[in-house]
Amino acid sequence: MDKLFEEITLGDITLKNRLVMAPMTRSRATADGLPGKFAEKYYGQRASMGLIITEGVQPSELGQGYLNTPGIYTNEQAMAWKKIIDHVHEKGGKIFIQLMHVGRMSHPDNLSTHKQAIAPSAIAPGEKMFTLGGMKEIPVPTEIKTEDIPTIVDQYRSAAALAIKAGADGVEIHGANGYLIHQFLGGNSNIRKDNYGGSIENRARFALEVTQAVVEEIGASKVGIRLSPMNHLGNVDEGEYGEDLYRYLVAELAEYDLAYLHLMHVGNESLLEDIRNLWHTRLMVNRAGRPLEDLTVDLDNNLTDLVSVGVWSLANPDLVDRLRNGAPLNPPVPDMFYVNQEELGYTDYPTINQ
Repeated sequence: MDKLFEEITLGDITLKNRLVMAPMTRSRATADGLPGKFAEKYYGQRASMGLIITEGVQPSELGQGYLNTPGIYTNEQAMAWKKIIDHVHEKGGKIFIQLMHVGRMSHPDNLSTHKQAIAPSAIAPGEKMFTLGGMKEIPVPTEIKTEDIPTIVDQYRSAAALAIKAGADGVEIHGANGYLIHQFLGGNSNIRKDNYGGSIENRARFALEVTQAVVEEIGASKVGIRLSPMNHLGNVDEGEYGEDLYRYLVAELAEYDLAYLHLMHVGNESLLEDIRNLWHTRLMVNRAGRPLEDLTVDLDNNLTDLVSVGVWSLANPDLVDRLRNGAPLNPPVPDMFYVNQEELGYTDYPTINQ
């Protein structure tokens, strides 16, 4: 456990420990995409983590999927994030904004414009989503035209620039968990016949173009990317390409010298070892659902440099102190993860000193 509390460099910054707050949607933003009024307190409470990665933040209006998620595609949104980021910095923390375009994982009822979602192919995920009208089947998205892809790439670029303008230490590109970039990787979510579908190289093209644009805009040392090989969230299945697709993608991404690669790891140990060997900057691994006693297994075995955790950091604003002192953890309250009742289930989890 001692290694968890060591300082470590990440791009151009130094983290005070190797424990990372994973990105978690909380659905507490305003209807116009501004972070909610208690977000500053929420993130500030967790500034003892080595790094905070924010909840998914949409880089465009059509990037939104769930109700009440924040954006960073307007100056007003960026300045709202600046207050949060400044507060985290004042408390000694570091923070990256996660750029999350959901692609087909959306419903028109959740957007003020009621526009149809966009995706690599016109294939619905076969899942339901919560809307103000209750749970509804996610409809078939509109297939993105080839000539429109550069515009979407530029939306990531612009959002990254706004994040840095707001004072963020960097951004994480969300390429995982069934959202837009992951949909391009999927064999069952991408049946395109152009240069963005078919072969491994074509399926990886969108992820690489987004990464290149963001790197050009803000510098590689301020960019991380999250991938989730074969986790099938959002009903995305990489199919026959599977491991080879990720070996190719990681090797290509490694050429950019990003600050880090963040893996949502679901148990393919040989692939994790291969990725560790292919990647030469910082690697961050998240094993959702692992028991607490296994928290540092990958760190101890030199399979990762940083450990990201989700619900434990959600329920324990002082998680670092609790782990350092062997104190018991607060249990999370899942019924309050996405229900906006101001501070309840959000900023009211107690610390060990309360």
